[in-house]
Formats: sequence, structure tokens, C-alpha cells
Amino acid sequence: MKVITWNVNGIRARQAQVQELLESEQPDVLCLQEIKATPAQVPELLVNPGEYWSAWHGAGGYSGVALLIRRTFATEAPRFWHPEFDFEQRIVVADVPGPVGVNRSPVRFVSVYVPNGGKDYDAKMRFFGDLHRWLAETTQAGQVLVLCGDINVAREERDVHPKERKVNQIGTRQEERDLFARVLGLGMTDVGRALDPDNNDLFTWWAPWRSLRQRNIGWRIDYVLATAAMGATAVTCVSRRDFGTSDHAPVVATFAS
Repeated sequence: MKVITWNVNGIRARQAQVQELLESEQPDVLCLQEIKATPAQVPELLVNPGEYWSAWHGAGGYSGVALLIRRTFATEAPRFWHPEFDFEQRIVVADVPGPVGVNRSPVRFVSVYVPNGGKDYDAKMRFFGDLHRWLAETTQAGQVLVLCGDINVAREERDVHPKERKVNQIGTRQEERDLFARVLGLGMTDVGRALDPDNNDLFTWWAPWRSLRQRNIGWRIDYVLATAAMGATAVTCVSRRDFGTSDHAPVVATFAS
């Protein structure tokens, strides 16, 4: 199983690149964030791709998420829905019928875009807290789950390049990291870090100036998280810094399940 998450920073600007990613990587699941478009504004080729079930959840030039599920991976249509705490079109869920996951069980996929908090830090913490509570309920029910997206938190100090670190900056505050730790404490695996525990350069976002991306002076704020049994089957998880013109890189994870 191959899962990709990518904050595209505008689907209309990245239409051809999303199509290229689909064709070159052939993912089973594609999670997108910050699509900045209504479903009617999304290019038709991506609204109804012949090989994918899709859900586009956006309201215009801000925020928005999407989920695409390969039809050969899910032969029955997934159930796409949004938890009650959703606001500003920041989360979409797909329940994929089995047999697909660990022990050939159904899998719940989530594409999420946590607010960055720069304009409204309290709203960020409310959304992240609601997400944590919802995940607690989901994992307690034994649901196999893969959550992908732009969490907008660098969970460890090394997840920000030394040249980008500032005291108490949003995205690195202790209360944000503590909440992230509580999410992982639910039995979730940070797939990228689990597979490459000693790599301090797993960045996924770069400010768009001074060639920071080319120099890999960035932040790791885009994640693939999976419940423990699913996470244990992860084989690779790579940040594609070489791909696309968004300020974020696609993160590509493969699982043996």
C-alpha cells in the first residue's frame, strides 16, 4: 500500500503536478491539503479521475482538503465524511471497506490541515485538541487508521533546522508539542521518524526565499501517522523535496500490508 500526503498550496496552481504525481507514483491513497478551491473549481480531470474515488472539501481561496482512493485498492466506494469539529474545510475522512489493511481489515484514512496559528493561535489549539479527542475515541474502538497531513507542529527541536529556530515561535511551543505527544500516546506511529530515527533533515516545508528549499533549511510539519499495527508494516517514508512548486514536499509512505 502506498500513501501520499501533500500540502499543494493551491490545487489550481498545481493541477499538472498532482496529475504527474498520480501517474508517476501510482498511490493507493492521496491526501491533499490547502487546496484553496471549491469542488466546482477543481479541474474536472481530478474531480472524476477514472482510477480514483475522490472527495474534495473546500470553499474557495483558503484551506480545504481532499482524499483520493484508488479503485483497485477499494473496489467498493469509500464512505467520505467530516467529524463534527471540522471548520474551514480542514478534515476529510474515508472509511475503506476491507479487506485492505492489517489482518485484512477495513481502514480509516484521514486528510487533515491543522491551522498554522499565526492569525488565531487559540483556534489552532482548539482544533488540534478536538482532533486529539476524536482520535482517542477512534483508536479506543480498535479502528485501523492512517492520518496524513499538515499538522503545523514540528514535534521535536530537530524538526526545525537550527537556522530557523526562534524562542517560543508558533509551531514549536511546548504546549503544541505536548499535545502532539498525546496524539502519539494513543498508539499512533510517526512513520517517517520511526523508519529514520537518526535523520535530522527530514524537512517537509521551506520558507520560499533565500533558496532555503535547495539548501534544505526547513521544518518537518507534514506527517503520516498510523495506528501501531499498521505502522509496524511501514517500509519507506520519504519527503520528496525534489518535486513540485508548493512550499511543501509530498511525503510518500509505503506499507507492506
